[in-house]
Amino acid sequence: MSFLTAEWRKLAIANYAVNQDLLLPYLPAGTELDIWNDTCYVSLIGFLFKNTKLLGFSIPFHANFEEVNLRFYVKYKDGDTTKRGVVFIKEIVPKFALSVVANTVYHENYETMPMTHRWSETEEEREVEYSWRSKNEWQVFSVTANKALSEILPDSEADFITGHYWGYTRCSDSKTNEYEVKHPKWAQYKVRDFKIAVDFAHTYGPEFEFLNHQQPVSVMLAEGSDISVEGKKGIQG
Repeated sequence: MSFLTAEWRKLAIANYAVNQDLLLPYLPAGTELDIWNDTCYVSLIGFLFKNTKLLGFSIPFHANFEEVNLRFYVKYKDGDTTKRGVVFIKEIVPKFALSVVANTVYHENYETMPMTHRWSETEEEREVEYSWRSKNEWQVFSVTANKALSEILPDSEADFITGHYWGYTRCSDSKTNEYEVKHPKWAQYKVRDFKIAVDFAHTYGPEFEFLNHQQPVSVMLAEGSDISVEGKKGIQG
């Protein structure tokens, strides 16, 4: 049985180009950075969990909630197979119990903050907005996009960003946790405009302060799908 099942919906994604050296202290043992077109990415992602179940059971008041995370991309050589995955700098959720479970079971870096979201539609476009309060200051990430869905093309930047199906967490200098996230290939909405009013230093630490002054390379809005998070296993670096 999957550890967690849910829907991930309306994923707003802002992708930033960064120096690889920035991410080396966060790199889990046994993994290496996954680079696309000579660019090392970190992504700010906001989305909604819906119909969440833990080990097949719904938890009262914890079925639907927002998440915002900052992540980067890695790959892991498992025999003859190369697994493409993500590493989270920090994941923000509005429920304390969610942080406790994720940090304890998966050794992730979850933090609880007040959060809200807003979705709206007109005949031609949709707007998706995620907000969270870090150190008493509200942070906002919003995207305006076409109403109609479009395909994510193979080997495109969007395919690279959305096509990592494993999670890796750093447990120590020599041990890493690995888990699989299962979902079908997603579709996207073409982005027309966006707003990122985020203090990255407040939310993610002073080493990410430079992102306050840097424009993203790209901004995306993916529809998402049903997902499942499978049980973890330890790997040695």
